[in-house]
Amino acid sequence: MPTLTVILASVREGRVCEPVSKWFVEKAKAHGKFDVQVADLKLLNLPILNEPHHPRLKKYVHESTKQWSAIVGGSDAFVFVMPEYNYSTSPALVNALDTVYHEWTYKPVGFVSYGGVSGGLRAIQTTKLMVTSFKMVPMLEVVAIPFVQQLMENGVFKSNETHDKAAPVMLDEMWRWSEALKVLRS
Repeated sequence: MPTLTVILASVREGRVCEPVSKWFVEKAKAHGKFDVQVADLKLLNLPILNEPHHPRLKKYVHESTKQWSAIVGGSDAFVFVMPEYNYSTSPALVNALDTVYHEWTYKPVGFVSYGGVSGGLRAIQTTKLMVTSFKMVPMLEVVAIPFVQQLMENGVFKSNETHDKAAPVMLDEMWRWSEALKVLRS
């Protein structure tokens, strides 16, 4: 089974990324086509571009980068659970993407975004521009969660039918791309 890494892309205190991620991870495990793992950028606490060499060289000297390289390199697909900050991508996710390079190549990426009226769609669009420079394949199918705070009950994300239907559609497409891109990754 391909390995799907769900990346929690918010590091703020009080973030809703955790409950939304928990919901999505349950959906991904129930989907059954991926070995699902989680990478929390808050726990990983990646320094901002502290390597002395360009990431394309893979000459990592810091343990945090080596650990991140192993996580990203050992994954076949990704889902970014991400907020929208100021119409764009969270700085923690931008840093995580920029910290390594080749480890992302030829892998599909899906998006579970949340926010206000746009549900994080503007952040997805900016992130798609970035991931294509790593030769990643961003999925057209996404899970967008507008007005996420209205779906929170005592720290638990309460999805609705739209979210519950969108998750397996995106996962099916990610599985197809993950299988197709195996040839390029080998």
